[in-house]
Amino acid sequence: MAYWLLKSEPSKWSWQDQVAAGAKGTFWDGVRNHSAKLNLMAMKVGEQAFFYHSNEGKAIVGVVEIIAPFYPDPGDPSGKFGMVDVHAVEPFANPVTLDAIKKDPRLKDMVLVVNSRLSVQPVTDAEWAIICAEGGLARAPERKQTRLG
Repeated sequence: MAYWLLKSEPSKWSWQDQVAAGAKGTFWDGVRNHSAKLNLMAMKVGEQAFFYHSNEGKAIVGVVEIIAPFYPDPGDPSGKFGMVDVHAVEPFANPVTLDAIKKDPRLKDMVLVVNSRLSVQPVTDAEWAIICAEGGLARAPERKQTRLG
């Protein structure tokens, strides 16, 4: 199973919005980049992703879980793009900022550092463990176990 990072501008969809969606979760739509689309297509139910506040805050603030696989995005008139559904799993006690990630030599090859504009990114197991620890999680969240909602 893989790990991911999903970026959202908090003024459009924030961590608080995601938590408010509860256990039923919500769709992750609006992706219009082919590399990001391929990442969405690769996601499997039960995999987890970091929830990253982009532009405002620039920090990983929590963990979401994929609860529905890739399907067509009805907001895409071209029919080329799709979305997945996610729900909130656990917030970070300490948001992990982009600046902190860039300063950590263990994370120098993370996609967020080398291709920060990509809105849906893979995360390695090692990166996942480091960032969960930095975020204040005693251990990485267990898959398929909602803690919020």
